[in-house]
Amino acid sequence: MKKKIVLIQDNKDILEVMEEILEDEGFKVVPSLTTAPIDKIEDIDPDLVIVDDNIKGNKKGSKVIKELKEDPQTEDLSAVLTSTANDLPQKAIECKADDYIEKPFDIDHMVDVVKKNS
Repeated sequence: MKKKIVLIQDNKDILEVMEEILEDEGFKVVPSLTTAPIDKIEDIDPDLVIVDDNIKGNKKGSKVIKELKEDPQTEDLSAVLTSTANDLPQKAIECKADDYIEKPFDIDHMVDVVKKNS
């Protein structure tokens, strides 16, 4: 069975590129430009959530991950934070993300991080 990833990004082009790469790697991807899938996280039941820290019009990705990690029902869900921010490693630690992917990302590194955390 394919591993399922919820992929939330702030940029449509980046979302499409990441989705295509991950699907080529054999993952089932639930892509979104908003945090809407987080509200249905238990129904989706993903193996991994990848959230950009700067989602337009929504709360920050780091806050989304922090809330997932603080909820007993989703605390064990793997979560990866993505961003162009210089302090991304620190943000990832603060929100208890399992890992992070700096943008612009290296495709091989992104795939390694996803495989390691899913």
